[in-house]
Order: sequence, then structure tokens, then C-alpha cells
Amino acid sequence: MQVYTSNGLNGSVVGSSGATYRQTEAFTLETQHFSDSPNKPNFPTTELKPGQDFHSTTIFRFASDTSLRPLRR
Repeated sequence: MQVYTSNGLNGSVVGSSGATYRQTEAFTLETQHFSDSPNKPNFPTTELKPGQDFHSTTIFRFASDTSLRPLRR
């Protein structure tokens, strides 16, 4: 999985809706095949030939651990 963040943005990029894209306002999680697969013969192939279909499903599940509560003084 690759994680991309908007940390490199400085507020100079404006989207089609007029919103300004700034640092720390976005991130994305991108699933992908094994890194460097095309160069590793023992890895599953990433080649998709004409007429072949590719299907992939990614399920993200997020949870919080309620046992990690702030200490009360």
C-alpha cells in the first residue's frame, strides 16, 4: 500500500470547485501490486494482456481502541 499526503502543497493549487488545496488537509491510501513485480520473476505477474480483465477489491476498516484513554489527573 502506498500512502500519499498533501504535505507538499503550499496553497497555490486550486481545484475545479474553487477550493484551495493546502498542507495536511488530505491523504490517500492506494493499494497496488507487489513493489518491483515486473523485475522479480518469482513475484506474481502484473502483465495485463489485451482482452483480459482486471478486478480488485480493497476494503478499509478503521477502528479505535477504547482501552487507550487519556490519563485523568
